[in-house]
Amino acid sequence: MPEGDTIYRVARTLHRALAGKHVTQFETALPRLARVDDDSSVAGRMIERVEAQGKWLLIYFSGDLILLTHMLMSGSWHIYRPGEAWKRRKVHMRIVIGTETMVAVAFNVPVAEFHTAASLRRHDGLRKLGPSVLAGELDVAKILANLRANPDKEIGAGLLEQSLLAGIGNVFKSEVCFGGGVNPFRRIDSLSIVELSRLVTTARKFMTANVAESAPERAVNLDGLRRTTLDFAKEERLWVYGRHGKPCRRCGTGIEVRRQQPGARVTFWCPACQPLQPGI
Repeated sequence: MPEGDTIYRVARTLHRALAGKHVTQFETALPRLARVDDDSSVAGRMIERVEAQGKWLLIYFSGDLILLTHMLMSGSWHIYRPGEAWKRRKVHMRIVIGTETMVAVAFNVPVAEFHTAASLRRHDGLRKLGPSVLAGELDVAKILANLRANPDKEIGAGLLEQSLLAGIGNVFKSEVCFGGGVNPFRRIDSLSIVELSRLVTTARKFMTANVAESAPERAVNLDGLRRTTLDFAKEERLWVYGRHGKPCRRCGTGIEVRRQQPGARVTFWCPACQPLQPGI
């Protein structure tokens, strides 16, 4: 599933390509969107802005119309010049938004809804979001309060809970726990405020580094470029994720992996650098 850094970069890319331009073409394979377009045409509206909220992507059109999408596991947005060949087959197309100079295409996006500003405020997925790790000003106090209100939850699971803090996905979960020196299977109530604060600031550091302006903007599905180490070699870009059995980059101990509830998501960690019991 794309994580918050990917959605942020998608939103930034789409905003730069589309904002301030009028829609000359709108096409969708999704009946719910098509019905709205039939009743109130999207073509002719101006695209005001594109933004990310956690893992949600929002495209604002003039006339109080907002397209809300979520990529889940399979979705992606691409941008093309008019007439340029797509890199995916049309059968995978879900939404096309065309302007005179650019065309944005959503492929295999499973969640897509039109909203007004009023209906968007009532949307459970957005209303219940915790503070974004990539927000302009990080609300550390609120995130810490949210985490500490769930004392029985394992911290690895807590970092994935979008109602506590928004944007972290499975790759960053393992990387943040390693960067913070915390075993992902420790209960939140076993963590000190210093440890929790270190995890939050590490999450902020890792994710902001992955939305740097120097990153390529044309390819908007960017998971393959994610890195948390300072090494730009593809095989050296992550500390623990996907490295089961390989030596820890810090101590040489073999990286371990285990599925973590809820959702049985895979979690990677170094048993030496991230002991289950503090001080051991």
